[in-house]
Amino acid sequence: MRKRIAIDMDETICDTLSRHLGWYNAEFQQHLTQADLYAAKIYDKVPAEHLARVRSYPDMPGFFADLSPWENAIDVIRELHEQFEIVIATAAMEHPGSFTAKYEWLVQHLPFLSPMNFIFCGKKNVVQADYLIDDSSRHFDGFVGQGILYSAPHNMGEKAEVRVNDWQQVRDYFLR
Repeated sequence: MRKRIAIDMDETICDTLSRHLGWYNAEFQQHLTQADLYAAKIYDKVPAEHLARVRSYPDMPGFFADLSPWENAIDVIRELHEQFEIVIATAAMEHPGSFTAKYEWLVQHLPFLSPMNFIFCGKKNVVQADYLIDDSSRHFDGFVGQGILYSAPHNMGEKAEVRVNDWQQVRDYFLR
Protein backbone atom coordinates (compact mmCIF):
# COMPACT_ATOMS: atom_id res chain seq x y z
CA MET A 1 0.00 0.00 0.00
CA ARG A 2 1.41 3.36 -1.03
CA LYS A 3 1.88 6.06 1.56
CA ARG A 4 -0.18 9.22 1.16
CA ILE A 5 1.25 12.74 0.94
CA ALA A 6 -1.13 15.66 1.43
CA ILE A 7 0.14 18.90 -0.07
CA ASP A 8 -1.14 22.41 0.61
CA MET A 9 -1.71 24.68 -2.38
CA ASP A 10 -1.22 28.35 -1.38
CA GLU A 11 2.41 29.29 -0.71
CA THR A 12 3.38 25.63 -1.00
CA ILE A 13 2.65 24.69 -4.62
CA CYS A 14 2.05 28.21 -5.92
CA ASP A 15 3.11 31.75 -5.14
CA THR A 16 0.10 33.54 -3.67
CA LEU A 17 2.22 36.00 -1.72
CA SER A 18 3.45 37.76 -4.85
CA ARG A 19 -0.18 38.20 -5.96
CA HIS A 20 -1.13 39.58 -2.54
CA LEU A 21 1.80 42.00 -2.55
CA GLY A 22 1.26 43.03 -6.17
CA TRP A 23 -2.41 43.80 -5.70
CA TYR A 24 -1.86 45.54 -2.37
CA ASN A 25 1.02 47.70 -3.59
CA ALA A 26 -0.85 48.67 -6.76
CA GLU A 27 -4.13 49.49 -5.02
CA PHE A 28 -2.64 51.43 -2.12
CA GLN A 29 0.52 52.80 -3.81
CA GLN A 30 2.76 51.00 -1.30
CA HIS A 31 6.13 49.26 -1.59
CA LEU A 32 5.73 46.28 0.74
CA THR A 33 8.17 43.46 -0.12
CA GLN A 34 8.59 39.81 0.78
CA ALA A 35 11.57 40.84 2.93
CA ASP A 36 9.19 43.04 4.95
CA LEU A 37 7.17 39.94 5.76
CA TYR A 38 9.96 37.97 7.45
CA ALA A 39 8.26 36.04 10.27
CA ALA A 40 4.97 37.90 9.64
CA LYS A 41 1.94 37.60 7.40
CA ILE A 42 0.87 40.40 5.09
CA TYR A 43 -2.16 40.88 7.36
CA ASP A 44 0.21 41.83 10.19
CA LYS A 45 2.01 44.48 8.13
CA VAL A 46 -0.71 46.48 6.42
CA PRO A 47 -2.46 49.39 8.15
CA ALA A 48 -5.73 48.50 9.86
CA GLU A 49 -7.71 50.52 7.32
CA HIS A 50 -6.38 48.29 4.48
CA LEU A 51 -6.81 44.96 6.24
CA ALA A 52 -10.35 44.06 5.19
CA ARG A 53 -9.56 44.78 1.56
CA VAL A 54 -6.33 42.74 1.60
CA ARG A 55 -8.13 39.83 3.30
CA SER A 56 -10.74 39.91 0.51
CA TYR A 57 -8.25 39.46 -2.35
CA PRO A 58 -8.33 35.61 -2.36
CA ASP A 59 -12.13 35.75 -2.78
CA MET A 60 -11.88 37.93 -5.88
CA PRO A 61 -12.17 36.58 -9.40
CA GLY A 62 -8.76 36.36 -10.95
CA PHE A 63 -6.71 36.02 -7.77
CA PHE A 64 -5.81 32.39 -8.48
CA ALA A 65 -6.27 32.46 -12.26
CA ASP A 66 -2.67 32.68 -13.41
CA LEU A 67 -0.59 32.15 -10.28
CA SER A 68 2.85 30.77 -10.92
CA PRO A 69 3.74 27.42 -9.43
CA TRP A 70 6.98 27.38 -7.45
CA GLU A 71 10.02 26.25 -9.40
CA ASN A 72 10.04 22.44 -9.79
CA ALA A 73 6.75 22.04 -7.87
CA ILE A 74 4.77 20.43 -10.67
CA ASP A 75 7.62 18.15 -11.78
CA VAL A 76 8.30 16.95 -8.23
CA ILE A 77 4.61 16.31 -7.54
CA ARG A 78 4.46 14.30 -10.77
CA GLU A 79 7.50 12.27 -9.64
CA LEU A 80 6.06 11.72 -6.16
CA HIS A 81 2.79 10.60 -7.73
CA GLU A 82 4.64 7.61 -9.22
CA GLN A 83 5.47 6.24 -5.75
CA PHE A 84 2.97 7.86 -3.37
CA GLU A 85 -0.72 8.66 -3.32
CA ILE A 86 -0.89 12.44 -3.64
CA VAL A 87 -3.78 14.54 -2.38
CA ILE A 88 -3.99 18.30 -2.48
CA ALA A 89 -5.40 19.68 0.78
CA THR A 90 -6.26 23.35 0.56
CA ALA A 91 -8.01 25.36 3.26
CA ALA A 92 -10.55 26.77 0.83
CA MET A 93 -13.13 27.23 3.57
CA GLU A 94 -11.13 30.24 4.81
CA HIS A 95 -12.06 31.89 1.49
CA PRO A 96 -15.15 30.09 0.17
CA GLY A 97 -15.23 32.31 -2.89
CA SER A 98 -11.91 30.81 -3.95
CA PHE A 99 -13.20 27.28 -4.43
CA THR A 100 -13.85 27.38 -8.18
CA ALA A 101 -10.67 29.31 -8.98
CA LYS A 102 -8.54 26.93 -6.89
CA TYR A 103 -10.18 23.91 -8.50
CA GLU A 104 -9.54 25.29 -12.00
CA TRP A 105 -5.90 26.08 -11.13
CA LEU A 106 -5.34 22.55 -9.81
CA VAL A 107 -6.95 20.91 -12.85
CA GLN A 108 -4.82 23.05 -15.18
CA HIS A 109 -1.48 22.57 -13.41
CA LEU A 110 -1.88 19.02 -12.05
CA PRO A 111 -3.71 17.17 -14.84
CA PHE A 112 -2.03 13.90 -13.85
CA LEU A 113 -3.96 13.92 -10.54
CA SER A 114 -7.60 12.98 -10.35
CA PRO A 115 -9.82 15.81 -9.11
CA MET A 116 -11.00 13.21 -6.61
CA ASN A 117 -7.62 13.80 -4.94
CA PHE A 118 -8.40 17.48 -4.30
CA ILE A 119 -9.56 18.14 -0.74
CA PHE A 120 -11.14 21.51 0.01
CA CYS A 121 -11.25 21.77 3.77
CA GLY A 122 -10.96 23.97 6.81
CA LYS A 123 -8.94 22.12 9.42
CA LYS A 124 -6.41 19.79 7.86
CA ASN A 125 -6.23 17.44 10.83
CA VAL A 126 -9.21 15.67 9.23
CA VAL A 127 -7.01 14.64 6.30
CA GLN A 128 -5.88 11.03 6.52
CA ALA A 129 -2.28 11.07 5.24
CA ASP A 130 1.17 9.95 6.25
CA TYR A 131 2.68 13.37 5.48
CA LEU A 132 1.39 16.94 5.17
CA ILE A 133 3.51 19.52 3.36
CA ASP A 134 2.24 22.97 4.32
CA ASP A 135 3.54 26.51 4.88
CA SER A 136 1.30 26.96 7.95
CA SER A 137 2.38 24.88 10.94
CA ARG A 138 -1.03 25.44 12.56
CA HIS A 139 -2.32 22.76 10.18
CA PHE A 140 -0.08 20.20 11.91
CA ASP A 141 -2.09 20.53 15.15
CA GLY A 142 -3.96 17.25 15.51
CA PHE A 143 -2.60 15.89 12.23
CA VAL A 144 -1.64 12.26 12.83
CA GLY A 145 1.13 12.02 10.20
CA GLN A 146 4.43 13.84 9.76
CA GLY A 147 4.13 17.58 9.21
CA ILE A 148 6.66 19.07 6.81
CA LEU A 149 6.93 22.86 6.96
CA TYR A 150 7.42 24.46 3.55
CA SER A 151 9.42 27.64 4.05
CA ALA A 152 7.67 30.94 3.40
CA PRO A 153 8.54 34.43 4.65
CA HIS A 154 5.81 34.31 7.33
CA ASN A 155 7.10 31.08 8.93
CA MET A 156 10.83 31.79 9.01
CA GLY A 157 10.75 32.45 12.75
CA GLU A 158 9.17 29.07 13.50
CA LYS A 159 10.98 25.91 14.50
CA ALA A 160 9.97 22.76 12.68
CA GLU A 161 10.75 19.11 13.12
CA VAL A 162 11.03 18.85 9.34
CA ARG A 163 11.42 21.90 7.09
CA VAL A 164 11.97 22.12 3.36
CA ASN A 165 12.97 25.32 1.60
CA ASP A 166 12.05 24.41 -1.98
CA TRP A 167 10.76 21.61 -4.16
CA GLN A 168 14.22 20.14 -4.72
CA GLN A 169 14.39 19.54 -0.98
CA VAL A 170 10.92 17.93 -1.12
CA ARG A 171 12.24 15.60 -3.86
CA ASP A 172 15.32 14.79 -1.77
CA TYR A 173 13.24 14.10 1.36
CA PHE A 174 10.95 11.58 -0.32
CA LEU A 175 13.02 10.19 -3.20
CA ARG A 176 16.53 10.00 -1.76
